[in-house]
Amino acid sequence: MKTIKELYDEKVMAAEKALELIKDGDYIFSAQAAGEPAAILSKMQHLKETGVKGCNINTCLPLQDYPIFKDPEMKGILDHNGWFFSKALREAHEDKLVSAIPQSSTSILRKVLSRLEYEKRRPVVIATVSPMDEHGYLSLSVSAIYERDLIDKGALVLLEVNPNFPRTFGDSQVHISEVDALVESDREIPIANLAPYTDVDATIGKNIADLIEDGSTIQLGIGNIPNAVAHELRNKKHLGIHTEMFTETMIDLIECGAVDNSQKGLLNGYSVCSFTMGSKRLYDYINDNPSVLFKSCTFTNDPYTIGLCNKFVSINATLEIDLMGQCASETVGGLQWSGTGGQSETVQGSQMSEGGKSIIAMHSTYTTKDENGKEVLHSKIVPYLHRNAAVTTSRNDVDYVVTEYGVAWLRGLNISERVEELIKIAHPDFREELKKQAEELKLW
Repeated sequence: MKTIKELYDEKVMAAEKALELIKDGDYIFSAQAAGEPAAILSKMQHLKETGVKGCNINTCLPLQDYPIFKDPEMKGILDHNGWFFSKALREAHEDKLVSAIPQSSTSILRKVLSRLEYEKRRPVVIATVSPMDEHGYLSLSVSAIYERDLIDKGALVLLEVNPNFPRTFGDSQVHISEVDALVESDREIPIANLAPYTDVDATIGKNIADLIEDGSTIQLGIGNIPNAVAHELRNKKHLGIHTEMFTETMIDLIECGAVDNSQKGLLNGYSVCSFTMGSKRLYDYINDNPSVLFKSCTFTNDPYTIGLCNKFVSINATLEIDLMGQCASETVGGLQWSGTGGQSETVQGSQMSEGGKSIIAMHSTYTTKDENGKEVLHSKIVPYLHRNAAVTTSRNDVDYVVTEYGVAWLRGLNISERVEELIKIAHPDFREELKKQAEELKLW
């Protein structure tokens, strides 16, 4: 019987050699964001030399702009699907080199895998892992959103091993016997430091924090508003964390005692997440830290899982909301900008939780420049959504909406009542026009 070290050594190879394991029709899933295996993705054009065809790659918030994203010669060899767009994917979309798959994080993997099974296509997972331990386990480190599910489904497993990535626990453990190829790398882990937030963000953060009771289980994301919310939560007690993304601001809440995970009702004692990206401080904190549990999105974001948590509060952002409560959170000007992510499911799950609340946060306005370079102010609360906008959170599911002008609680309200509440939290410059348009549309 081979030793663990012998198993490891025989699976180490160059990225090009690992890619030669890809066969016609394979469907490749790349780990999300900071977990993407750059050493493998940067060599993906090698598939042109292997002669394979009819493959797909599925990315989710890729951080780098890899050559395959902009190479029209990859069409028919490796077509690109995106679950969550980044700048690189928005640019590739302009050249018709990527197409978005409408998705909710819990169900999308099941749906795609069922289609692959019907088409008799093999799934492949590529991801970054931290080095193997003495028992033969590698760790999926900062991204466990769907990788373990794919491995359990018998996917071909190609991994980048990198000592700069932290070791995490939960659905992140992969035994060397499950791996088909390893590509060693020592590139630096992607870093994202906290950015300062504005006075408007601070006001929104306070409005949101006032809705969060002691003993709540919280879901926060990355960005100025979540950072402002976290700052305002420092004086709360017995908060718990059950979130898709673990952030540096959550460390602050743990260290100041606001979060102790004691009253969650599900996995008490653990901060539960699916992925992370942030500063060196964050990576040092999660490294070898068993109190931060990385679980697949098929668990973490499942509305039924969320419903088991006590006083679950989901905090999500939107780009535009109409007077009926429909939220367009992933398209700009009718074009794909990001993705649904966990928004629709955490919105639903929070309202299945005893004492739970769903919060949609947004600035009341945004600005553009006219042909003379003058700034023009626009309302994010609109009578109807932009043409071709994608509805991320339906009017059936919206609960609390928060801007710098206050809180609109839409749960259980009729359309006319919603119009009134949303206009109250719109920018004052637009309220009269919104009333007029609501009358014309017979919403009020």
